[in-house]
Amino acid sequence: MNAKQLGRVQLQIMQVLWDRGRANAREITDTLNESSEIAHSTVQTLLRQLEAKQAIAHDVEERTFVFYPLIKEDKVTRQATRELINKIFDGSASGLVAYLLENEKIPKSELQRLRKLINDES
Repeated sequence: MNAKQLGRVQLQIMQVLWDRGRANAREITDTLNESSEIAHSTVQTLLRQLEAKQAIAHDVEERTFVFYPLIKEDKVTRQATRELINKIFDGSASGLVAYLLENEKIPKSELQRLRKLINDES
């Protein structure tokens, strides 16, 4: 499974499953609708697509499909980050960090965390 094979809403569904461990289609739809509206039928279609990509699987519990992730969140995050760095920043992780520092408002607590990470690597 390659991170670029997952669309934006598919990643949102994966996030629900990573957070919960297991969920049925209605629970996933309700969770996604907390931030933006999505039709239940769309979620069901995307779940079938995710199963076809072998990103998720399901068990049947009392005639209800209960979905769970087959791929780990950190693997998808690592692949997506690597693709971003390679595609946009010509393979330069420091280019990504410099861009974020120059163009994004980063809270002081996050900057302190970044400094600690950098110092720990030195």
